[in-house]
Amino acid sequence: MPNLSPPQFLASVTCLNEAQLVLDANVDIIDLKNPAEGALGALPLATIQEIVKLIAKRKLVSATIGDLVMDPLLIEPAVQVISETGVDIVKIGFFGSENHVACALSLKKQILNGTKIVAVLFADQHPNFDFMDNLKAAGFYGVMLDTANKSSGGLLNHLSLDALSSFTQKAKSLNLLSGLAGSLTVNDIPLLNECYPDYLGFRGALCDSLNRRSEIVLNQVLNVKDTLLLSF
Repeated sequence: MPNLSPPQFLASVTCLNEAQLVLDANVDIIDLKNPAEGALGALPLATIQEIVKLIAKRKLVSATIGDLVMDPLLIEPAVQVISETGVDIVKIGFFGSENHVACALSLKKQILNGTKIVAVLFADQHPNFDFMDNLKAAGFYGVMLDTANKSSGGLLNHLSLDALSSFTQKAKSLNLLSGLAGSLTVNDIPLLNECYPDYLGFRGALCDSLNRRSEIVLNQVLNVKDTLLLSF
């Protein structure tokens, strides 16, 4: 059965002021990442800790570990460090196509100890949806699609609506939280609603001049929020 409610609204923020703004706007998930450092650039630990303290469990908070090479010896300690900041969810980018299974399995102990991890696959890097079976086996909390190269167009430039629906349906069958992101615009929302993701993620669409490296502005956040509700 598809979701009977609109997708949740994930907003990616870079600082305390942006976190306060999206908290006041009542977004569902506050995501912490640094666009200046790549697709899933990590924020400084001190900034993450400040935002976690500000949010104080009033909303879900996720944070990225950075654009790291797919090596378990790098991934596992990075996840540990981010999880210790008190975020609710740690996000890992599975870049390229090598060592994905080894990296996922290296996190089983942390997952058993209560860390919730979301895997990020990249629509512009030929993602293999069968990998979701490995994520389920390792105990991952969720999986999402994003874009690695922000200059190559948004999510719908790389995967069809049929492919995106296959992704969300497979995630649901595995009881994995599903998310869609990747330079999404307000105009993408009605189309992506038809894929029934658990949440849609935004950064550039929330920013001044729609530039993901600019500051988030309230009217853009409210525009996305209203469209999510009205177009479902």
